[in-house]
Amino acid sequence: MASTPRLEIEYCTQCRWLLRAAWFGQELLTTFQRELGEVALRPSTGGGGVFRVEVDGVLLWDRKEQGGFPEITALKRLVRDVVAPDKPLGHSDV
Repeated sequence: MASTPRLEIEYCTQCRWLLRAAWFGQELLTTFQRELGEVALRPSTGGGGVFRVEVDGVLLWDRKEQGGFPEITALKRLVRDVVAPDKPLGHSDV
């Protein structure tokens, strides 16, 4: 049996981004409920505004590299391309 992907959102606790991370996680788990095996929120206490999204160790979004937070539709497309490339996303594909 193949293992299902693990999505991880690392967020800065000093910046108080827990709710943002939880909302992104909820949206992604709702969209990819069959494709994702786990969605984990990982607090980062190092400061510096960390907000990173990975699937099985593959970096999909880094706030510092991309210069901000992703739109949820863009993040869904990035996750889809890794976990379910043939899955239609409806309005998020536009």
